[in-house]
Amino acid sequence: MRAKIILAATAVIGGVSLAFAQTNHTGHGEGMGHSAHGQVPAAASPILSESGQGAFAALSEVVRVLETDPDTDWTQVDLTGLRSHLVDMDRLISDSVVVETNLPDGISAIATGTAETRETLRRMVPAHAAELARDDRWAVAAVNTAEAIELRVTSDDPYVVARIQGLGFFGLMASQDHHREHHLRMALGEDAHGH
Repeated sequence: MRAKIILAATAVIGGVSLAFAQTNHTGHGEGMGHSAHGQVPAAASPILSESGQGAFAALSEVVRVLETDPDTDWTQVDLTGLRSHLVDMDRLISDSVVVETNLPDGISAIATGTAETRETLRRMVPAHAAELARDDRWAVAAVNTAEAIELRVTSDDPYVVARIQGLGFFGLMASQDHHREHHLRMALGEDAHGH
């Protein structure tokens, strides 16, 4: 019991001492007031990697690249076109209604949505299917119907089948690391595989 009282008294005294030390300003030199705590000199400030939400950050990154390249032909730059594509990407992810069916050899994904979303799907899914088809481990088909688009990806390799099914429609649409190059080409006014 006596040990508990001593421990409690020590904790209280330690807490009071800490509180006094934090509020006692006599040891602060010039420029060491509380208003300066936590302030980092501008030269040492960290550089953030995101400059806003997704589409804004992507546009900002492209602008930085274009501005640092002395060979940028500003007469060909098309950031409005890139912005439209980024809106499509957002709509595809946020607004698409997708029904996925696992097949013995892969997946069939039927994607639809509002009229705007269906137009987005018609622009993006066939173009991205062509990118997916560059990987010879699977077969890829995109089929348009009046109300939807089907993405079908299949393989003879059980490991690849598991990968296809694990990725699903959205993972497949986000796979193949061509997006950054594609966005830069679009910003430069080039037809980067039409979506």
